[in-house]
Amino acid sequence: MSDLTLTKIRFRNGIWEGLISNAPGTGGRPDISVMFRDQPVPGVELHEGEAAGEWILQVPIPAEAIADGVQSFVVFDAPSSTRLGDFTLIAGDAASDDLRAEVELLRAELDMLKRAFRRHCQETG
Repeated sequence: MSDLTLTKIRFRNGIWEGLISNAPGTGGRPDISVMFRDQPVPGVELHEGEAAGEWILQVPIPAEAIADGVQSFVVFDAPSSTRLGDFTLIAGDAASDDLRAEVELLRAELDMLKRAFRRHCQETG
């Protein structure tokens, strides 16, 4: 379980931005990972926010994610593998309340559970 919280700030110029709150103490840089198709997104940046315990998360959208259909990104607190949040890009003929977005999120969470289960098996086996 993680005490960190994620709040969307904006999405513009191909960069999704969010605010990470409740990081421990001043200078307690959180270890955040962002996954797309069960792979880490390259170029993710964290910058100190204005208040103590706040960090600005910047996620550049990879070119392969700009395509027709539903593309889901999941943000994790890496040490605990706790899902902090997600965001979805929908392009093409997809409807705004598309069930495919929910299926993509479920798939991303299942991939996270598989990784955690494999790690657990390695550690206890």
